[in-house]
Amino acid sequence: MLSYSHNIHLMCFIGLQLFFFSSISPAFANLEASQPATANISPDVISQAAQEHVTALTREANGSFTITAPNLDNRLRLPQCPEPLSTDIPNKSSLSGTVSVLVRCESLNWQIYVPVRVQQVLERVVAKAPLPRGTVISAADIDVEQVELRRQRGASFANPEQLIGSKVKRPVRLGEIILASDICLVCRNDAVLIKAGNDGLSIITEGKALSDGSLGEQIRVQNNRSKKVITGIVSAVGEVTVRY
Repeated sequence: MLSYSHNIHLMCFIGLQLFFFSSISPAFANLEASQPATANISPDVISQAAQEHVTALTREANGSFTITAPNLDNRLRLPQCPEPLSTDIPNKSSLSGTVSVLVRCESLNWQIYVPVRVQQVLERVVAKAPLPRGTVISAADIDVEQVELRRQRGASFANPEQLIGSKVKRPVRLGEIILASDICLVCRNDAVLIKAGNDGLSIITEGKALSDGSLGEQIRVQNNRSKKVITGIVSAVGEVTVRY
């Protein structure tokens, strides 16, 4: 009898176990199905947002641009943003070299800086041959090339006509950008023509330049006859205009 009773109890226990687990397993399965894993945003989406922000800023700038955003680490784990990403350049740096773009998800309170590489290319006048000091520049001496902005270290020229007839005051190497500081249309101690007057009347006299000047720059000149020192605008090679 003990053996039979023991077997009955064991079978009832096993039956209860089977009933219990077979009854609640679907409930657990449904609960798990109702709790989906949080999706992460693709690193490529973040890079693209940073690149598009810089591209928009360069649309009205001079020259052409090459804009490259990096491939972010695929191990980056940030939750998918429910609204469009916010982008900004907090330090308002120039659009050249590496620009740090702040990409944010406002509602989920996460942010990341993305370094975007910017190359700005402009047309600039360069030396077609080595130009020693004292060279009077002709059209044959210069050319126009596409030059990356970061190579420029001062005021330069886009129009070759601005340089023709000017004098080189410091040597310029082959292929080098010609800077305003490298040349003068009127150089110090040069003999110049001084054109003085207004639209209706003009007087021309001779004088001496007391400083260097490029086209449109203001310099001091001395009238040879009166010895009076006046200020005028460089208007051409060897010519200074004074307006009254």
